[in-house]
Amino acid sequence: MNHRIIAQVLSRVMFLQAALMLPCILVAFHYRESAFALAISLLVALAFGAFLSLFKPKRTDLYARDGFVSVSLSWILMSVVGALPFVISGAIPSFFDAFFETVSGFTTTGSSIIPNVEHIDKSLLLWRSTTQWIGGMGVLVFIMAVLPLSDHCSIHLMRAEVPGPVFGKVVPKMRTQSAISYLIYIGLTVLLIIMLVLGKMPFFDAVNHALTTASTGGYSTKALSVGHFNSAYIEIVIGVFMLLFGANFSIYFLMLMRKFKAAFTNTEVLTYIGLAGFAWITIAINIQRLYGDFATSLRHSFFQVSSLMTSTGFSSVNFDVWPAYSKWMLIILMFIGACSSSTGGGIKVSRMIMIVKGIRQEILKMLNPRSTVPVRVNGYTIDKQTVHSAFVFFAIYLIVTFVAATFVTIDGFDAETSLSAAVACISNIGPGLGAVGPAVNFSGLSDLSKLILSFTMLIGRLEIFPVFILFLPRTWRKSL
Repeated sequence: MNHRIIAQVLSRVMFLQAALMLPCILVAFHYRESAFALAISLLVALAFGAFLSLFKPKRTDLYARDGFVSVSLSWILMSVVGALPFVISGAIPSFFDAFFETVSGFTTTGSSIIPNVEHIDKSLLLWRSTTQWIGGMGVLVFIMAVLPLSDHCSIHLMRAEVPGPVFGKVVPKMRTQSAISYLIYIGLTVLLIIMLVLGKMPFFDAVNHALTTASTGGYSTKALSVGHFNSAYIEIVIGVFMLLFGANFSIYFLMLMRKFKAAFTNTEVLTYIGLAGFAWITIAINIQRLYGDFATSLRHSFFQVSSLMTSTGFSSVNFDVWPAYSKWMLIILMFIGACSSSTGGGIKVSRMIMIVKGIRQEILKMLNPRSTVPVRVNGYTIDKQTVHSAFVFFAIYLIVTFVAATFVTIDGFDAETSLSAAVACISNIGPGLGAVGPAVNFSGLSDLSKLILSFTMLIGRLEIFPVFILFLPRTWRKSL
């Protein structure tokens, strides 16, 4: 393992984290708040970055193992340092709580332990939203976009950080692809800010909600989330943008290259839209009696389906009081999640397509053992190893979910609360059901449960394997 190149990656991550705190310090000055906690945290990040930069690599090679370790350690270190502003300021005195809140931010989960977010300083609220925005597209992806790294190094970092079962180049250079991804990401974020301001949302709230919508993170500046604004326009705008950010970003590449047929016939995106549409209509019918008219039920159904399928976690109403069918459909959408190469969480639509087609393949082969039944997605044949990896991922995903849920039950919570808390964290959703539903938060959990769920969020965001690799003894050997 090339320890020194890993130290260099971590150094750049710390410098980036320090830079991200600067706008929050400026906001503190603007609103005449104390900037002490953010300033100290910034200095800590700079100190870590300077120390790690001293380890100059003798060789610049970075292979798969180094990439996985770099990404996992980067996210853990960011979460530890990112928790400091909350602890030092006293906004969240417990380090376990602050760590949970920060991990939830960087992983774009949106699960919170803060009972009344409106009492938090605006500078800390912006830092909270910033953690989600930078975590949405990926910290290492941003570093590759602005700093020179070889294509050989970049591909291993992207494999570890970019969500989805299949990673492929859309443009020849990794750095170019990272830069274009972030330009699209920034452009859509700015467009959303403008549209929210036009909907008469205050500018500070518009910036924060745009940052957390873009990342499909779900942190809000209001205790009632988006429901606080009670605006059909705002809910529809945010709902549409949640779906846009939950789509595969390669679609936007194809549209920029004017390959519209390839973009609009993409199997994953069509399935994603189809699932969202089916859930939207059927849930609206199911909840109609709660709201009196079908138009209102369509509005709330659309927003919550968009929010939970894309793993954003905003709420416009307390969906925990919805009928059993609606809640069950929302849990299914939490599991499935958004598209690969998006800012959304969950198992991913593309992976579910491969699993369903893989099951069909096995059934047909049982009927005719000599037949060859390929698994095809978008007209391309998917190799057996990729299909096998999808099944393995799905199995581990379920195991981690049930193990995390078991730890939550130790705190005395019922099965609905425990299972939905685990699903919400591994799928990076935010709110669950029951005692961790949209009307409450995760503050009632023990420190052990919060720590377990914090790592569950990291496992979900980095898609299991990068985090698991950290705990394998052979990972740390000089050579495999």
